[in-house]
Amino acid sequence: MSRWLSLTEAHPLLRDVRQQSALHALACFAFIAACLLAWVSLKPFPDQTLMELGELASGKEAPTYAAFGAMALLAVALAFSDNIPAFRSLATWYFITFLVWMVLTLVWSMDFNTSIRRFALFSCVCAVAVSMPLLPRSPAEMIRWFSIAALIVLALCFTGVFLAGKVSIHQPTDFLESHLAGSWRGAFGHKNIAAAMMPMLVFIGIAAVRSGMVIAGPAISVLAAVFLIGTGGKSALALCIVGLGVSAAVSAGRGLRLRAVLSLSPLLLLNLLTIGTVMNDGLDQLAALLPIDTTFTGRTDIWQFALESFAAHPLSGYGFGSFWGSRAILDLTTAGMEWAGTASHSHNGYLDTALTLGMPGLMLLLVVLVILPLKNFQLAGSRGNQGPLADLFLQIWLFGIYLSALESFFFDREDPVWFTFLVATFGLHYLARFRLTESRAVPQLSSCAAT
Repeated sequence: MSRWLSLTEAHPLLRDVRQQSALHALACFAFIAACLLAWVSLKPFPDQTLMELGELASGKEAPTYAAFGAMALLAVALAFSDNIPAFRSLATWYFITFLVWMVLTLVWSMDFNTSIRRFALFSCVCAVAVSMPLLPRSPAEMIRWFSIAALIVLALCFTGVFLAGKVSIHQPTDFLESHLAGSWRGAFGHKNIAAAMMPMLVFIGIAAVRSGMVIAGPAISVLAAVFLIGTGGKSALALCIVGLGVSAAVSAGRGLRLRAVLSLSPLLLLNLLTIGTVMNDGLDQLAALLPIDTTFTGRTDIWQFALESFAAHPLSGYGFGSFWGSRAILDLTTAGMEWAGTASHSHNGYLDTALTLGMPGLMLLLVVLVILPLKNFQLAGSRGNQGPLADLFLQIWLFGIYLSALESFFFDREDPVWFTFLVATFGLHYLARFRLTESRAVPQLSSCAAT
């Protein structure tokens, strides 16, 4: 019933499209366009050999601001009238407190101009992500729309690798990180971003298979897995496997405590074996016994610098988005640490949150993005909302919180991993509060089970 892109199903598919209302067709367009805007960006296949240092740090953002601003207005307008209870459900103490704290950090930011610009784009991205799960009419439809976007992205990435290797494969002549030569990056700006996105596409493919898309589903998962291997992203590959295993165990489990132990134990272990090795000699010695690179590809120097910088402003932080790539970091660099001025993040999302939002911000992040999504998954099951969509959101969320021990995408404006993680997080929020059926969408069942 829900297969996609089969030649034998093309005519029924077109007939189904013609039967949809103009507003619903526009919602479908907005959903897929939002995915492509975040995943592919307005400047796909950037030529790394021509990039300037300033562009790497800040980028030419005006078109991106305009595009996400317009997309936010469109998505909210399409979703709002039928989903007022869903939007009201976001007015919780934890969301409001977190938002207020982020705004306060703008006031004392070490680089106010950078903070306010980044917060503006972050706000637009959040508005789009909040609306995305409210646009489809059913869970199966949302998975189909995700699958269309995933196939487009994969087609672009593989076309780039085979036909335009200079701008889709890292080259020895890249302005920075020429040592990555040969690693696939496709339409993305860096192989780490491509590697982080591919597991999320693998998860979408699995959800598509479970929804009955027996052609597109396996194609998405296999192609994404192949591209992931081509990126050389060993951490992303390992965390993809871990995420799939943990999500299967969590789905099979029933009690919230058991699910918390299953979900959060790998997260704790990852952080202990990463930034923990910089903070504690015993953990460093333990990591040295493991068959891994104990410097984590040079990350330990960055973690050390970030921890020392955090110690100077542990409560207030440096302000929203005002550390890496801002003027604030220039005051902290000393002889031999000039490289810090070119770093884009600390390769740990939790540490970066503490740097910019202080310890209160980190605590709020753990509540909003680590603890509550798991609780929401638990509540979704009690609503009868377990299924491919809930499991897809769970897998994306698990992979995101694990990846954040080695990479940093929290609050990173239009970062594709951050955007997808946000959609999954808000999706779990809605699933926990509204009972679904196969004929209606998440938002349009608010009268059944709002809490």
